[in-house]
Amino acid sequence: MLQQLAHYSAERVRRVVLTLNIPEAEPVAPPQGWPFALELLRNSRPRGFGANHNLALKGATEPWLCVLNPDVQLLGSDPFAALVRAGAGAGVGCAYPVQVDAQGQLQDSERALPTPGALLRRRLLGRTERRRDWVNAACLLLPRAAWEQLGGFDERYFMYCEDVDLCLRLRLLGLALVRADAKVLHTGARASRRQWRHLRWHVRSLLRLWRSPVYRQARQLLQTDTGPTGSIGSP
Repeated sequence: MLQQLAHYSAERVRRVVLTLNIPEAEPVAPPQGWPFALELLRNSRPRGFGANHNLALKGATEPWLCVLNPDVQLLGSDPFAALVRAGAGAGVGCAYPVQVDAQGQLQDSERALPTPGALLRRRLLGRTERRRDWVNAACLLLPRAAWEQLGGFDERYFMYCEDVDLCLRLRLLGLALVRADAKVLHTGARASRRQWRHLRWHVRSLLRLWRSPVYRQARQLLQTDTGPTGSIGSP
C-alpha cells in the first residue's frame, strides 16, 4: 500500500501514519525516499480498529483525513482526487470509492442497517442488500471538520461495527455518505467467519450497537428512506 501511495498519490498525500499493531519490521522506502511524511506508531499491545485510527489521526491539521486499510490496493491510478471532489460537496460527511475483489467483482461494501432481521435474511436466505445505510471503513475520506465533530470512532467497539456506528452518527448529523468516481481493490476477508475469537468480538459489537442510542435514533431516521439508494448521497 505504501509503495502504491508513493507511486500514484505522491502529489495528493501529505502525510501517512502507519500503525504497527503487532511487532514487525519497518517498511522499506523506495530508492528516492517516501514522497510524504511517514510516521510510525508502535503499539506495546494490540489495539482495536477505532482506537488505532483515533490515535493516528489525533491532532491532525490536514483538511482531509483518510481511514485506509493496508489490504486495499490502488488500481493503477490515484483515487484521492475523485474522493476529494465527492467529499467537497455541501453536506457531505465522508466519501468512499467503489470496492472490488481480486476478480474485479463488486464487493458488498455498501450495507443496509444491520438489524437482526436483515442479518438473518442475508445469512440464511442469501439475499443481497437493498439499502445502503452505511459503508465499510476500508477506505473513507472525511473532511477534518466532520471527523472532529464526531470525535472519531467510538472505541467501545472492538474490531467490528466501528464503521457502522461512525456512519450512523454522520447520518444523525445530517451529513451524507457519498460514493466517489473511484475504484480500489480490497482483498480483506471477514475473520469472524473463520475464527471463534473474531466471531465473539463481532457478536459483542453487534449487541453493543443494538443497545446504543445511536442505533435507535438512526433506525428511526432511516425508516423514512424507502428506496434502495435514497439513504445515501451521490456525487
